[in-house]
Amino acid sequence: MTAHQRAHVVVIGGGQAGLAAGFYLRRAGADFVILDAQDKPGGAWRHAWPSLRLFSPAQYSSLPGWMMPPTPHGGYPTAADAVGYLTDYEQRYDLPVIRPVTVRAVRREDDGLLVETDTGTWHGRYVISTTGTWWRPYIPHYPGRGDIGGQQLHTADYSGPEPFQGQNVIIVGGGNSAAQILAELSTVANTTWVTRRPPRLLPDAIDGKALFDLATRRQHALAVGETGTSISDLGDIVAVPSVRDARDRGALKAEPMFARITRTGVAWRDGTEQSCDAILWCTGFRPALLHLSPLRLRRHNGLVATEGTRALTEPRLHLLGYGDWTGPASATLIGASRTARATVAEIMGHPTRSTTRTTDGPRAG
Repeated sequence: MTAHQRAHVVVIGGGQAGLAAGFYLRRAGADFVILDAQDKPGGAWRHAWPSLRLFSPAQYSSLPGWMMPPTPHGGYPTAADAVGYLTDYEQRYDLPVIRPVTVRAVRREDDGLLVETDTGTWHGRYVISTTGTWWRPYIPHYPGRGDIGGQQLHTADYSGPEPFQGQNVIIVGGGNSAAQILAELSTVANTTWVTRRPPRLLPDAIDGKALFDLATRRQHALAVGETGTSISDLGDIVAVPSVRDARDRGALKAEPMFARITRTGVAWRDGTEQSCDAILWCTGFRPALLHLSPLRLRRHNGLVATEGTRALTEPRLHLLGYGDWTGPASATLIGASRTARATVAEIMGHPTRSTTRTTDGPRAG
């Protein structure tokens, strides 16, 4: 019989959600390990474009136990600030992160879950999956998408405005990434913003902390059969400084979504066409859950049913940090922290009062 390395809890992923889980596991005295596919700390933040800004000031963008230090430049932290913070956080709490380790599959065993990796196999009584979404960029299908002669990129491919100097660029998407990238690109390129519905900026006073509080109140309301206020009732885009600047200079005007892609650009239903050098798809991500395929957790709609962060059909597995379906704003630093606390408490046998509800997973929006 092949010997496996063993831990009471195996955490898959060493980004913000994995480290938040690690903090509470360490505090609970658990036997655990964190397996991270990256060769350095920082999670997905290491791959974001340099000018990306978090939605909240540093004091509201922190993991448990240690507040993110104020940024040297003031205001909203950058992706580099987040990488530095996560690197220091991991060292500060001496979290047992092993990297680079790629998890290939998670399988059931009678007394736990088997985690198969490219460096060996781990056995965990419980597994917390925190692989996030960055590794599964989503681009919707549009007629002609494979025919265009110009460049097509996703948010995950964007590294800055320099390659687009003087070009005609179409930016697709009505969320925060699209707005921030548009704000930057519109200073060096001819940009056209297209969205499925008119984009709505949140009031200037609303940031990530306020959004998290709102998401939490809505989750409480849903748990008792009430509706509550949705974030989407207020708007879609956080008005970080660069976005406010673009708004003030009139660069945030959006066109309706085009109908098809041509050899030279895009075309709308009314026959209007526009040429472009590049299309930048800021159309979101999907949960990176391929490693969980052997567990056959997804329902007919392709989603994993959960109660809080626990998979309903495999209670030894928790999914942490994938979005609101695994906890209010759990894909953010502050949201991951609070969700991780409840997850670890449940695993360690001391469940907290849950504010989550059963869900079939993320909903397309």
